[in-house]
Order: sequence, then structure tokens, then C-alpha cells
Amino acid sequence: MFERILIANRGEIACRVIDTCRRLGVQTVAVHSDVDAGARHVAMADMAVNLGGAAPRDSYLRGEAIIAAARATGAEAIHPGYGFLSENPDFVEAVAAAGLVFIGPSAAAIRAMGLKDAAKALMAEAGVPVVPGYQGADQDPARLAAEAEAIGYPVLIKAVAGGGGKGMRRVEGPEGFAGALEAARAEARGAFGNDHVLLEKYVATPRHIELQVFGDGARAVHLFERDCSLQRRHQKVIEEAPAPGMTPEMRAAMGAAAVRAAEAIGYAGAGTVEFIVDASDGLRPDRFWFMEMNTRLQVEHPVTEAVTGVDLVAWQLRVASGEPLPARQEDLSLRGHAFEARLYAEDVPKGFLPATGRLTHLAFPADARIETGVRAGDEISPWYDPMIAKLVVHGPTRQSALRKLDRVLAGCEVAGSVTNLAFLRALARHGGFFAGEVDTGLIDREVETLSPAPVPCSRARALAALGAAGLHEGGPDGAGFTLWAPLVQAQGLRFGEAEIEARIETRGAGSFRVGIGEATHEITRRGGAWWVDGAPTPARIVVHAAGVSVFWGNNYHFTAPDPLHRAGAAGPGAGHVEAPMPGLVKAVFVAPGDTVAQGARLAILEAMKMEHTLTAGRDGVVSEVLVAEGAQVSAGAPLILLAPDETPNERTDESPEEAAE
Repeated sequence: MFERILIANRGEIACRVIDTCRRLGVQTVAVHSDVDAGARHVAMADMAVNLGGAAPRDSYLRGEAIIAAARATGAEAIHPGYGFLSENPDFVEAVAAAGLVFIGPSAAAIRAMGLKDAAKALMAEAGVPVVPGYQGADQDPARLAAEAEAIGYPVLIKAVAGGGGKGMRRVEGPEGFAGALEAARAEARGAFGNDHVLLEKYVATPRHIELQVFGDGARAVHLFERDCSLQRRHQKVIEEAPAPGMTPEMRAAMGAAAVRAAEAIGYAGAGTVEFIVDASDGLRPDRFWFMEMNTRLQVEHPVTEAVTGVDLVAWQLRVASGEPLPARQEDLSLRGHAFEARLYAEDVPKGFLPATGRLTHLAFPADARIETGVRAGDEISPWYDPMIAKLVVHGPTRQSALRKLDRVLAGCEVAGSVTNLAFLRALARHGGFFAGEVDTGLIDREVETLSPAPVPCSRARALAALGAAGLHEGGPDGAGFTLWAPLVQAQGLRFGEAEIEARIETRGAGSFRVGIGEATHEITRRGGAWWVDGAPTPARIVVHAAGVSVFWGNNYHFTAPDPLHRAGAAGPGAGHVEAPMPGLVKAVFVAPGDTVAQGARLAILEAMKMEHTLTAGRDGVVSEVLVAEGAQVSAGAPLILLAPDETPNERTDESPEEAAE
């Protein structure tokens, strides 16, 4: 076993690797960018080395600097985590050339699976079923269109070097093929520097089921399946193991295929073989096909650990240090059911827009496995993935585990940034998902019912008013728990754009009557809990730097009213385009004097590893372009202005929230 390793990553995966190293007595070296100097993974490690600037290319993607840090600190091996350099074969070779051990597969194995077309050809030779499609070298548009006709519509166009949904387009018929091909190639060129594509038959009722594999270079085993069908933007949201509806025959067939895939490339370490499954007639052994292999540890690996009892990071360290596989296939078994939910800083009602902010309050329930790289007070940076935590639960059955997931989500407390927490709860409580009726299109079909942010009832608003007035438990000098508080007081606060006026009557120590509009609530503090209208509640009131939060099943965040507050000129008819978040201006498509139609592309903003297209809110003429390509802008910065619309418009453009009011 190694004495010291360097972890070439950040965030929750770096913290998770450090946890196992501590149990095994292995010392750890963290690396970090300038903005991550105070990060949780840096504090947890035994040593730390600064790599440079905030941008990944200036820090976490500097392979030579990482290798130099490993040698300077006496590390014997490098664990890549996932993302960044984890699947870069050139980096793997450089690590070996420096006399260090790469904790993962060989460069040859990574290259074999690096391009989707070559990987599929290799898998077909190994007897692994592959999706009907075209992976040829001839990339002439006419040839590709002919192949799409031969496969049969609908088809998927996929970048051969793709990932995360980039360079992917679904095409329903021949009339849309040319435009989709051009768009997929352009996106692939920008994201991967390679515009070659492959074509696949589109599966109408798809499930995304992946097999966890582990090899030692000579032989491999599988650690059963994970179902990752709940996705948005082709990225996973909630994962589970085992897959709902899985039969012994299907599991055996998929497991054998995954092992063949790993052994065909002499795979060493942890990897995942991803399959697309046609679930239109249940799970059948003749209805699954190879999609790709991820030659690294996956984000959702804790789900597998929960149902197998295996520490996959410990296995990685043991095999990389020269030990054989720790178990045979017959030694492995499933126990119970597990879920993992990914908690992100993102604005779901705005199309899952990544968000930033300082986490002024952060607390998690004790009855779940929490994988996180942040703490209260940490900043969600625009430079990296906006994941806050992975929440992992386990239960004896799928239903019990899913109910536990709902309880854990209800007990999470996050303030300082918008999150997808309410969206995750809505998913966990979705009837179809609870019944195991899952496919990759579920979120897209149900997004309108799953996305709306929860609105606090008058009882929650009354509790927030107590917090804003300092009358909550832990308020200044125990306010509200003595008879010194004023008898009656008015308290204003805001929830989003809604102004709230509360009337608070202090009736005794920890006893209040709060009026919100026409409603009046009797609130008392007894036995460490808030009682509202005679009933105990699990609600918590927390006052923090960003305002007041009431945590009561959902997270409700309030701020003090600002007399200078003005509503912005948002709405589809707005004459200006602002940056929705901090980011890098990747492209500007217009110049002053250009005439644009509503919905026309104006610019592309890159933030948090994603590109966001900014479009015109109405027809008009561009009057000013205030930024250039390559500019770093802050949230709310004006980017492009349209000339005033002089045409009278009798229709009032309302946002959904305004229309609802």
C-alpha cells in the first residue's frame, strides 16, 4: 500500500478520496487553485500545493505542475478523481514517465474507449451488443444523411469525442438532418476540437443503466448495475441501485457483457460500462446496447458502495499498488436499495441555470451519507461545477429508501444560493418514479410540474417575520424569550419580489400572535420546537448574512425590504440583454445597426462548464454592443442593447409569476 498519494482534483471527490486514505493510513497531498486555497479538501489533506489561477487551464489541468507537486511532496501515486485529467492518456503516460503510479487504467485502455466510434467497433468485436448505427470515417454530409435513412428515423447525431450532452442532436426526420448535423458539429468543434460524429438509432423508451466494473489488468468483475435514467440536459440527477424491474436474466446478461468489455481492453481499476436499454416491453436481455465506457470513478459510485458494502476507492488503491482483485464475482452480492441525489446551486425555474453565491448557512441530516466539498461560508464559484453535495441513502427496499430520500431532502438546509432542492423533492415524490416507471424522458415530460419553486404559506411567513424581528430562538439577547420585548411591532420582509407586512404581538416568553394579511397565527416555542396554531412543527428559523430562512420541508428564504428596490425590466419585451450569471463571453453574433428577430442568437456566455445562448427578447435593432468576445462579466452586467421600440404595443408581456398574481 502507498504511504502518500496526491489527489489531482477538488471538491467532493477529493474529500471522498481523503476519507478512505485516512482509514487506510495513507497520507494525502491536495492541489488547489488560487480561489480554492481555503477549500474543504485543502483543509482535510495532510499537505497542499497551489497550482495557479482560478481557471482550470491555469490550475487543475496543468499536468506538468501536478506531477511536479507529487514529486516535490514525496507522493508515490496520483489519484485523478473524475473530470479534469482523469481520462487524459497523455497525462497517464507522463505520470508513469515521472516514476509515479496513476491510480486508474492504462493510457491504452483510456484511448481504446476515448472515441465513441472506435469504442463501439471494439466492443462489437468483443461480443458486446452495440446500438444500430454508423461509426464510419466518411463524414461527408450526404453519406451521413444516407446512413441516417438506412438506420431509420428518429436518429441521434453524437460527437465521437463527446460527453455531457454536447455535440448531440435528436433528428425526427430527413428534413431536419442537415441543420442538426451542422449544429452538432459546431458544438463539438468548440467543446472538443473534433467535429466528427456518429449516428445511432434513437430508442423511443430509453433507460440508462450502467454496470460498475473493476479490473486488475488481467481479469474483471462487475459490481451490479445503477439506473441513471433521471436526467436533464443529458446529465444525471438521481441515481439508484439496483435498477427497478431488473430480472436475474437481464442482470446476468448485462454483467457478462460489461466484464467482456473491461477484459477486452485489459482494464485496471474502477470503470463504468454504460448501456442504453429499450424498456418499451420491460427489461429484456435482447434489448440493451453498449453506449460508452467511462474509464474512471463515477460521480454516483457511492450508490454501488451502499448496496455492495465495497469501498471502491480502497479497491483502487490496492490494485494500483500491485495487489490482485480483492474479490471474485461469486463473492459479490446486492443488499437493499440505494439512491443518490445531486444537490446543485442552480435555478431550476430558469432552465436549470447554474448559480453562484456564498453559502451563508449549510446543514445536512445525520441519517444519510453526505459527500460534499463545501462548508457554511464557502463560495460557489463560477469557475467550477456548482455541485453542493451528493446525498446518499440506503434502505431494505426501494420504497423505504425513496421515502428516506424524501426525508433527507426535507431536512437539508441551504441558504445563500438558489438550489435544486425543491426540484429533487418533487422528483422523489413523483408517482411514476415511486412506482419505478422511469426513463430518460421523464424530467422533460414533467418539467413544468416539477420545476416551480415552492411558495411559503402564511404560517411560514409568520415564522420568518419572527426571525426578521430577532424574536427567534438564538436571537439577540434571547429576544422574545423575556418580557422585555415590545408588546406590538410591525415587521416587513420580502420573499422574492413579494413584499410582506407582519404584525407581531409578544404575549409572553416565547409566545406570539402574528398577523400576515388577513391570517393570524398563534406561535409558541415549547420543548425546542415551534408550535403553530396549536400543532408542533419541524420548522427551523435561521438568521444569516443573506437574510432569514425558514426550513420546513422546503427551504424558504426571505430578505429585509429595500426601500430603493426597483423591479428590473425583465420580460420577453425587454430592450436589453444582461448576463444571468458571472461568466466568460465566448461569442458575440451581432453589431450595432443589425436587425434581429425575437429569439435570435445574440451572444454565448460560458459559466460553470456550460455554454448559455443569450437571445433577443423581441424584434428590434441593435443599438449598442457593450462587451467583446473574451470578456469576463459579472451577473447582471448589460451586454447588448436594442433600440427603443417605437411601435405601440397593446399587449402586456407578463412573466409567469406576474400572471399568476
